[in-house]
This record gives sequence, C-alpha cells and structure tokens, in this order.
Amino acid sequence: MAGMLQLLAWLGVAICLLPGVAGTQPQAGRPTDSDSTGGGLQEPAAPEVMFELLWAGLELDVMGQLHIQDEELASTRPGRRLRFLLQHRVPNDLEGAEQRLQQLQRLRKRPPLSPWEFEQLLLTGLSCIYRLHAAGEAEERGRWTLVFALLAQETLWDLCKGFCPQDQPPSLGPWALILDPFP
Repeated sequence: MAGMLQLLAWLGVAICLLPGVAGTQPQAGRPTDSDSTGGGLQEPAAPEVMFELLWAGLELDVMGQLHIQDEELASTRPGRRLRFLLQHRVPNDLEGAEQRLQQLQRLRKRPPLSPWEFEQLLLTGLSCIYRLHAAGEAEERGRWTLVFALLAQETLWDLCKGFCPQDQPPSLGPWALILDPFP
C-alpha cells in the first residue's frame, strides 16, 4: 500500500508538472479538430492550478463520478474544466479504464501523446486509485490495481519516447511488484 501511495504521489507530480512542460502546438500527423483538443477545451491548466485543484481533494460519489471537494475551487474555470474531464473524458468504470489502457498500448509506436491525451492518461490513473479504494471485493481491487499499474507503465512509455533505447520498456522499479496483485 505504501508503494501505491508513492506512485500516486508521483502521478500527482506528473499531472501537475508535465502537461505544462509539453508543447501545445499541434503535432505532425495528429488531427487538430475539437476531438483531439479535449472537445473544444482550452489547453491543459497551468501546473500550479491543477496541483491546487487536486490538492483540495476529490470525492467519489455513489454514482461513480469524481468531484472536486472544494466548491469554491470547483466553481473556477479550471475547476469546471477538470470537472468536465472527470465526468466526460475519464472512464468511470473498470471496463472503460481497460479500454482506455488498450487504446494507449496501441499508440506506443506513435509520437508522444498530445498534452490533452497525456492529461487524460494521468487523470485516468488518478481515477483508478479512487475506484480501487472504493472497490468492495478483492477481485475488483486486484483488477483496478493492475489497470493502474499498467497505466503508470504507459505513462513511462510515453515520457520515454525519443529518450529510451528502442524496444526497451522503462522500468517501474520496486512498483513493478504491484503488477501481480495476487502474489
């Protein structure tokens, strides 16, 4: 559990810092329609704004939707944008998260994800953590854990594009142990 919390902390830092570092210009070979830009949403929020929104905390309601706990922050433009992403762009069930994971695995050979796609990848991982803690059965927790760990691996794959030796996956190090949820 401590390893998972460390990975969650790493994921939070990545969601706050990396989308702001990545360029927001359209990439060659990528469509520039509203679908690729988050459905007409503006570019990812500044890292410090996203950090403040996530630091305020999220809650998972009985309908399976994630909400920002701080109502004042939730009412700001970045808060409304994050709420939209959490409700409409981040899968809210295990099957949706597994489908998103499969889509990302198919994109491994392509150029790095756009800032919007990367942000959705990180938010999907964050969503997995909340759903993992809300899961009632061991089998369901195991599946959420596996999806989260594989999303973390995909995050590393995307960050490694252009830097890591060809066909060598980045390592999760000690966190790789959670890839097998039932030792």
